[in-house]
Amino acid sequence: MKVYILEDEVNIREYILSLAGDIPYLQVVGYAAEIATAQKEIQQLQPDLILADIELKDGTCFTLFNTIKTDAHIIFITAYNQYAIDALNLGAFAYLLKPIDTAAFNNTIDRCYKKIEAYRLTKQQLEITDSHYQKKDTPRRIVLKNFDFIQIVAMKDIVYCQSDKGYTTFHLQDGSKIIMSKVLKEYEALLPEDTFIRCHQSYIVNVNYISRYYKEGELLLTNTHKIPVSDRKKSIVIDYIERLT
Repeated sequence: MKVYILEDEVNIREYILSLAGDIPYLQVVGYAAEIATAQKEIQQLQPDLILADIELKDGTCFTLFNTIKTDAHIIFITAYNQYAIDALNLGAFAYLLKPIDTAAFNNTIDRCYKKIEAYRLTKQQLEITDSHYQKKDTPRRIVLKNFDFIQIVAMKDIVYCQSDKGYTTFHLQDGSKIIMSKVLKEYEALLPEDTFIRCHQSYIVNVNYISRYYKEGELLLTNTHKIPVSDRKKSIVIDYIERLT
C-alpha cells in the first residue's frame, strides 16, 4: 500500500516514517511539509493512503483535498480536535490526535489496509459484472453492501448521492433512499464519469436528472430538488451543459 506523508514538523514526520517503516505492507512513496509541494506530488505518485497534518505553514489540508483529484484514503494526524466534523465530511478514513499513540496508529493503518483491499476486490467484481451486463445490453448496476443487506441498484435509477458525517445516502428515482456507511469518495470511483458529476464536496448528481443550472451555483433536478454547486465545481457543470448545446 503506497503512503504519502504531509507533515511540517520534522520530529513528528520522522516518527511517522519510523512507524510506517515497521509495517511490512506499507511503502512510503513521498512526503512534504508544504501544501504546494504535496499538490504536485500526490497527483503524480497516486498514493493509496495519505497521512496528513491539518494545519501547515502555507494553509490547511482541507484546501488541498478540495482542489486535487485523488482516490487515496486520508488519515488526519493533528493536535486540533475541532476539525473532526470537517474531516468526516471530507471523507477522511480516520482522525488521530497528537501525540501519536503507536497502538492506535497501527490499528488504524491495519483497518485502512483491509478496507482498501476489500474495495479493490469489490471493484474488480463490479467491473466483471458490469462487462457481463453490457454485453447483454442490460443497464449498468452497482452493488450496495451494508451490515444488514446487499442491494443491486441500476445506475439509471440513482438521482443523486449525498454525503453527511461519513455516510452516503443514495436518492433514487422512486423517491426511496439507501443509506450506506461509506464515504462519498468510494462511490465516486465506482460511478461512471459520463453519467455522474461531483458538483460539490457533499453531492454527486446523475446528469440525466439535471433540469436547470442557476449561475449563482445551484442545480434544479427533474424531481424539483435543488443541489448546491461549489465554486470549484462550477466549470465542470458548465462544461457538461455546453457539450449538450
